[in-house]
Amino acid sequence: MTTTDQAVPRTDPGRGVGGAATGSGTLDVPAGLAGVVVATTEIGDVRGTEGFYHYGPYSAVELAQSRSFEDVWFLMVHGRLPDAAESASFCAQVAALREIPDDLDRLLPTIAAAGQHFHPLPALRTALSYLAARDDTVPLWGSEEADRPAAALRVCAVTPVLLSRLHRHRLGLPVVEVDPSLSTAEYWLRAVTGEEPTAAHVAAIGAYLTSTVDHGFNASTFTARTVASAGSDLSSAVCAAIGTFLGPLHGGAPDRALDGLDEIGSIDRARDWVHDTVGRGDRIMGFGHAVYRTEDPRARMLREIGRGLGGELIEFATEVEQQVLAALAELKPGRSLPVNVEFYAGVVMEQCGIPRSMFTPTFTVSRVVGWCAHILEEARGRKIIRPSAAYIGEPPPIPVPALSR
Repeated sequence: MTTTDQAVPRTDPGRGVGGAATGSGTLDVPAGLAGVVVATTEIGDVRGTEGFYHYGPYSAVELAQSRSFEDVWFLMVHGRLPDAAESASFCAQVAALREIPDDLDRLLPTIAAAGQHFHPLPALRTALSYLAARDDTVPLWGSEEADRPAAALRVCAVTPVLLSRLHRHRLGLPVVEVDPSLSTAEYWLRAVTGEEPTAAHVAAIGAYLTSTVDHGFNASTFTARTVASAGSDLSSAVCAAIGTFLGPLHGGAPDRALDGLDEIGSIDRARDWVHDTVGRGDRIMGFGHAVYRTEDPRARMLREIGRGLGGELIEFATEVEQQVLAALAELKPGRSLPVNVEFYAGVVMEQCGIPRSMFTPTFTVSRVVGWCAHILEEARGRKIIRPSAAYIGEPPPIPVPALSR
C-alpha cells in the first residue's frame, strides 16, 4: 500500500516497535513469536479476540461481499479503493499482464512433468524463478520505489495462468487461453476446470479470493517481508512465501479438511473420528486458529456462501462442524478451537468444481497480492530483519578434538 494521510509515521517500517530490545540487548519472547509486535503496517490487521480483520480501514468481509477481487487488489497497490472508471481501467491493466512469454510457455510442460508426486506450488516457484531471470528482475535494494509496483502486478497477474497451465499439463489436458475480458475469478475457474462456470460459482470464488488476500503477519507474509528486508528481488520474496505456504499448518489445509469429511463419511461417525484423530496426536484440520479465539469471520462468510450454493456437501459439513465442536469441547475443555477458513473454503471450492489438488493454489492466487503489498511496504525500510536465537547446546568453548585415525 502506498502511504496515506492516516499512515503511522515512521522512517523504517517494522523496526523498533512493541517494546523490542535495541542495540546488543535481547528480549525473550514466546515460541513462534506469538503476540509479539514486530512491525508497523498500513495494509491491514487481525483482531483475534473480536473475530474481525480488515484491509486498510475497511472490514475485509464487507469488501468480499461488496467489492471485486480486482478492487481489493487496487486497494493493496494504491492504498485506497478505486472509483468505477479506475476499477475498469485496473481490471484491463492486470488482465493484459496475464500473457506469458512463449519460451516460458514452452517450458511449462517440462516443469509439470517433473517428479513423481506433483504439487503445483513448487512448480509455480520454478516458473516464477525462470520468469524473474528472463526479465532480469532487479533487487529491491537500490531500485526506484516508483518502479516496484510494476513487478508486483506482473507476478500477481501471471500466477493464476502459470498454476492453471501447470495443473492441466500434468493431467495431459489442453490449456485455456487467456481472455482479457474475464475477471480473475472467472478466468481461474475456466482455466482450472476447462468449463464455463456459472455466475454463482464466479461470485463465490470471487468472494473467497477477496477474503483471503491478506491476514496479518502470518508465516508466509513474515517470510516474504524477511526476504524483502534483505533487499532481495520481489520474485525471490514471493517464492520464499510460496515455500512457507506449502505447509499443512498454513496454506496447505483446505484439501485436508475435506479429506476429513470423507473419512467421517456419515454424521454418526463424527465424534468417534475426532476422538480417534486426537488420540493419535493428529490435528483436526479446519478447526482452531493461531489468532482467532472466536469463530473465524472468513469461515462464517463462506458457510453462508456454501449454503447459497446448496447441495448435500454443505449440509453434511455444517452438521459435522457441530459434532466436531462438541467432541473437541469434551477432549480439550477450556480451549477455543472454532472452525476456521480452511474448512468452509474447501467446501465452497469443491462446490464450484475446483479439484482438491488446486485448493491451495486457489488460495495462492489471492494471497500473492497480499504478499506483494507487504514486500513493497517492507522495501521502503532500510533495516534487515535479524532476530536472535537462544543457544541451548553444550556450553562452549570445549577443546577441539584431534582427528582420530
